[in-house]
Parts: sequence; C-alpha cells; structure tokens
Amino acid sequence: MENCIFCKIANGEIPSGTIEETDLFRVVLDVAPATRGHALILPKAHYANLYELPEEMAGEAMKLAKRIALRMKERLGCDGVNLIQNNEEAAGQTVFHFHIHLIPRYKEDGQKIGWKPGEPTSQELDAIKTLLT
Repeated sequence: MENCIFCKIANGEIPSGTIEETDLFRVVLDVAPATRGHALILPKAHYANLYELPEEMAGEAMKLAKRIALRMKERLGCDGVNLIQNNEEAAGQTVFHFHIHLIPRYKEDGQKIGWKPGEPTSQELDAIKTLLT
C-alpha cells in the first residue's frame, strides 16, 4: 500500500534497526519498545491483518518468530518472550499491516501483558464450542 508505514519499513524505504531479513519478511527493532530488544516481524507484502495473510506465510512468520525468540534468549539473556499479534482496532491493532511483536521479558521488567480471566459457566463454554466446531 502506498501510504503504509510498515510497507515502507519492510521494503527498506525507511531506515530501520533491521535484525533479520528474508525474501518475505523484515524483522526490525521497535522504536517504542516495551522492553529491551522488542522487535517486529513485518511481511514485505501488505496484508492488513491475520485474516488476509496467506496460510503458508503465517507458518513462515511463526518459524521466523521462533528463530528470533531463541536468539533473544541466547544473546539478550531474557527470561522469556511474548509473541503478540493484534487484529482489528477492538483487539488493539493500531497499524493496519500484519505484524508480530516479539517482546523479550525480564524478571521485574514492570510490563503487564495479560487479561482478567473470565468465569464462564460450563453451559456457556459448551455453546461457544458448538459455535466454533
């Protein structure tokens, strides 16, 4: 897309802290990181979200995420890694170009990535299971 900032970053039109590049993706350091080493996996082709991303590219993105997460663990000494991928505004997506956040986690890093667990009844869970199967 012509005005997509992530397209421009992924295709090298805007300088970035690139840590890996493949034919399909560019992995860059986030300029507003949640923690030290926070990175983004950006496809070079424009897909607004996971729904548009071809299935084979989704698989390649996860393989890349695993490789980068292992590198973060080894070289940054992080204690864990969050993979976060938001789709649509209601889910927190702010840039409408598919991307995966890789957030190295460190004990006592102060970040709170989570949610308040719900308490559905067994009937509600059964109804949802029926809808999704």
